[in-house]
Amino acid sequence: MRIGLIGTGRIGSFHAKVLSGHRDVSALVVADTEGARAIEVARRTGATAAPSVDEVFTSGLDAVVIASATSSHAALIGRAARAGLPAFCEKPVAGDLPGTLAALREAEEAGTVLQLGFMRRFDAGYAAARERVRSGSLGRLHTVRALTSDPAPPPAAYLPLSGGLYRDCLVHDFDMVRWVTGHEVAEVYATGSDAGPAMFREAGDVDTAAALLTLDDGTLVTATATRCNGAGYDVRMELAGELDQISVGLGDRTPLSSAEPQGPPPADRPWPGFLERFAPAYEAELDAFLRVARGELPNPCDGREALAALRIAEACELSRRERRPVRPDGLVTG
Repeated sequence: MRIGLIGTGRIGSFHAKVLSGHRDVSALVVADTEGARAIEVARRTGATAAPSVDEVFTSGLDAVVIASATSSHAALIGRAARAGLPAFCEKPVAGDLPGTLAALREAEEAGTVLQLGFMRRFDAGYAAARERVRSGSLGRLHTVRALTSDPAPPPAAYLPLSGGLYRDCLVHDFDMVRWVTGHEVAEVYATGSDAGPAMFREAGDVDTAAALLTLDDGTLVTATATRCNGAGYDVRMELAGELDQISVGLGDRTPLSSAEPQGPPPADRPWPGFLERFAPAYEAELDAFLRVARGELPNPCDGREALAALRIAEACELSRRERRPVRPDGLVTG
């Protein structure tokens, strides 16, 4: 397969390495608005650097991977749809609900594949948790606790472009809540704190957030996130039922210390970031996309799945601002 990759930043560079070494990829064409960066990534991976993003769509490709800046996603999804190309796009589709709906509509009308990048669906721990919940071995699920903690804040310039902590970070947890439990979020109540670095206040964002989600079957979910977890990168989910409870992300690299005298020792090598923690999941995700593009596999995360997670994130942001419960299905999409 001939694959085009648009965007060669941190995640794009990782994707380039994975795709260039994939058994089913015969040629990889990379492009970036920063041409020098694309040339360097091509040099390291054996890919071909396109002179511009426009050139990608005239290179006789079989599929395209979009890993560029968030603001460009919707337009590139549209271009792939008009070119008849299957597309993989890192989340989000767009920065808001109306933009997301418009891009999804264009892909659907063209009849092209659009797979969204929610890599946790390919993580072994989350997949095992999903199986345990769906098998009934936990009994009636009554409580879910989800968290994502970054070890350090991103650059200040990134914050105004990120969409905020709920849309940029917790949206992965919202997707996992739906995917693991099989239930929809009926209502949210969210709050946040900007008591950390001043750049969060200046961007109108928060550095720490918490949300209480009520699922459509009455299960209660807490979802928390922070940009300031100095111990390391921590992503976990705990699921408690009437018969048993399990944890995802609890291992010898979890950046968590026990205060108990007989508790486990601190991790020798705590996870430093998301690429290290989820590298196998990212690889499996791209492998799945290539199979989807060839018609060998159903789409594991289409645009409507991404839309559902974004609705929850939008509802949380509205709840935080207005200090009230919000129903995701009641949001006006414009």
